[in-house]
Amino acid sequence: MPFVYSPYRNPCNIGRFPVLLGDGYKKSSCSKPAYTNPCVNPCVNPCVNPCVDPCANTYVNQYNSPYAYSYASPYVNPYVSPCATPCDTPFATPYANPYGYVSTSHDYEKREVVVKEYVDDCTKTQVCGVESSLLRVSKVDLLKCRTGPNRLEHHTHYFHDEHLVVRRGQCFNMWVDLCRPFNRSCDKLHLELKLGHIPSIRDGTFVTIPIVDEFKRDCWGAKVVEIAQNRVKLCVNSVPTACVGRYQLSVVTNCAGGRFALPYAPENDIYMLFNPWCKDDCVYLSDEAERAEYVLNNMGKLYYGTKQQIGCRSWNFGLCEEGILPSCMYVLERSCTPCSGWGNPVVISRVVSDMVIAKKDCGVLMGNWSNCYGDGVAPTSWCGSSAILRKYHKYGGVPVRYGQSLAFAGVTNTLLRCLGIPVRPVSNFCSAHDTDVSLTTDVYLDEKFQLIDHMNRDSIWNYHVWNEAWMTRSDLPSGFGGWQVIDATPQLTSQGFSRCGPTSVAAIRSGQVFLKHDVPFLFAEVNNDRVYWQRKCDGTFGVVHIEKDVGGHCISTKAVGSDQRIDITNFYKHPCGSSERCCALDTAVRHGLRRCAYPLPCAEDVVCEVGLKGDGPCIGRDAVLTINLRNKCSSPRTVTLYSQAAATYYTGVRSAFLKRDQTIIELKPSECRPLDWTLTYDEYKEHLVDHASLRLNLFGHVAQTKQVVATRYNFRLRTPDLAIAPACDAIMGQEVPFKITFQNPLPCVLKNSVFRFTGLGMQRARVVNYGDIAGHASVCLNEKFIPRCHGPQKLLASFDCPQLTQVHGFSDLVVKQHC
Repeated sequence: MPFVYSPYRNPCNIGRFPVLLGDGYKKSSCSKPAYTNPCVNPCVNPCVNPCVDPCANTYVNQYNSPYAYSYASPYVNPYVSPCATPCDTPFATPYANPYGYVSTSHDYEKREVVVKEYVDDCTKTQVCGVESSLLRVSKVDLLKCRTGPNRLEHHTHYFHDEHLVVRRGQCFNMWVDLCRPFNRSCDKLHLELKLGHIPSIRDGTFVTIPIVDEFKRDCWGAKVVEIAQNRVKLCVNSVPTACVGRYQLSVVTNCAGGRFALPYAPENDIYMLFNPWCKDDCVYLSDEAERAEYVLNNMGKLYYGTKQQIGCRSWNFGLCEEGILPSCMYVLERSCTPCSGWGNPVVISRVVSDMVIAKKDCGVLMGNWSNCYGDGVAPTSWCGSSAILRKYHKYGGVPVRYGQSLAFAGVTNTLLRCLGIPVRPVSNFCSAHDTDVSLTTDVYLDEKFQLIDHMNRDSIWNYHVWNEAWMTRSDLPSGFGGWQVIDATPQLTSQGFSRCGPTSVAAIRSGQVFLKHDVPFLFAEVNNDRVYWQRKCDGTFGVVHIEKDVGGHCISTKAVGSDQRIDITNFYKHPCGSSERCCALDTAVRHGLRRCAYPLPCAEDVVCEVGLKGDGPCIGRDAVLTINLRNKCSSPRTVTLYSQAAATYYTGVRSAFLKRDQTIIELKPSECRPLDWTLTYDEYKEHLVDHASLRLNLFGHVAQTKQVVATRYNFRLRTPDLAIAPACDAIMGQEVPFKITFQNPLPCVLKNSVFRFTGLGMQRARVVNYGDIAGHASVCLNEKFIPRCHGPQKLLASFDCPQLTQVHGFSDLVVKQHC
């Protein structure tokens, strides 16, 4: 019986989902790939008396890791010995492993392989009475220096990796060192690239690259561009549809003296990435400034909070940090998906969306919305992706604890940018979790205007962060390429997997919900009304109030070339009330979405609205809001108003009730009356959860007309920022002192406080366990950092403790290359 996983029964999801739902979740299991026998082809010897088979003993895999590469024997192709006098016994014992080389595919940075010479080193052969030399390859030089032409021309110089990193659809150069001069007339040479456990020519994961005179469109090829004594320089052209990943390279020669294949060496592996600079690549992006922002930029901005209180924090994507590219490739390998699909950005996007959030023991980052993070790192404490991905890689695929949508989007951004797909994080404020895709979020009240908890399954998240990736969509009609939504924190499953996208933004805007993938749910996230139902005396329910267009506001991302926030809501939906918006809604309903028209029982003469004072309340102080009641008619109205305050998770799920009030207000004709509403620190101090989110529910009725007044207002308590200032000018490679200041906004002691720092090209995040901080005390921390990169840089910092989260700061500085 397959394992069934229900996210609603996971204690980490307490703050993510409002109630336990009945529908289960089927987990995708990671299958164990078979270990390839390196001696499948026995050694062949055409001599009169055949040599003893050196591969007589079948290799036995003594390592059970399901993710280990089945690296082939160094004798990739059996050695053929046409000697006149045959060898009697080339080896005293059957061949086992003459180099003693054992590998698991993911320990990339800890191996050194020395390729030894063959035991039987026949250099002269007699073929048809003519003496000839076997053309052996002594080594290859992939010209993989980070400052060399290959890396610079392919825009991969920023990767802190010693392998050759190239982009598909573009040429790169390499040298091949031979044992003798290369004779074009009788010597043959080709390259072989292998990807994955079972490379296949049909699937494009076993690539043979011949020597050609001229490159052909959509064909692999290698040109001889220079011959210097025993060295041959090749210019290799890859196709713009090649699978991305880590390829094993072999050089194969054929001549009258026999066939030779260069033994496998991990240092000759080649990373192949998508190419947004190549017009024939399906991720091509024409604007250079956009390529610099969405492919190469190491830093970004992520937005959180509420639509009235949009907060911003910097995020380090870690593209320049050591080990980040092997970690990203490791995530692909752990997905257990066929590498034959890794040339398609649609497939890669779905793999990444599925792998980022952990399901039991599969996935990078474990989600936790419970406000209990003692056995891991609080989701708001992360400053970047690299620490998460490297930890996942280092511990062999054990999910890292913990993350929420902001961290998931940051990690997804790093993975896709590393693989070469243009991508940006996007924050949607008032993001509807519509469980039945009805385009409504339903709120149920009893006869006394109290919430009926077990019926209120829908929720609207204060904010939700996803990603947009740029690609063409050959699987969709024309016009639906461009930006595609990829959500690594999906609120529902897609085809049995916890993933979402890629979803065409153009399809969402036009209501084309029949197009793949997952358009109906994304459309409902940004097009949603809130419907209030009240139970009657006979037990039936009726609609008493509707709030229009409550989902999908202030959809935000970072601007190109600056740290400014830009609003891209108009890319997701047309203006409210426009004919285009009505047409999109009609299209969505015609193709399966449900949308009902609910008549209201009476005219709505009284309007209730809530607003902030200034920038909003700060944590540690009383929260004061303004309630505005407006009488639109020419007669007086008497309103009985019930207010309910609650502490909530940012997902809209209630954590605790804080207080209830009842007020009767007399409104004169056409009067607009403001009312101050206050929640004291003592009333909320014991009940806050991370993000310090609060909600004010207002329900009531008008005595003269029986009209029901209803609204919900979500807000957050602002947390202090960390102030970071350098003490002197920054010079690359030299220590720079920084002063970090922070003041505790609470009267209580902050226990087990931790500071985290990243940026400036640091290869590892720095963690400072500070300890306890007294109530209202100020902290001054002095730390020294060494910038590893010159030019504009950022130092990012976060502060975390059980009593206070979502505290962070950054410092912009220009690092000089020299004094």
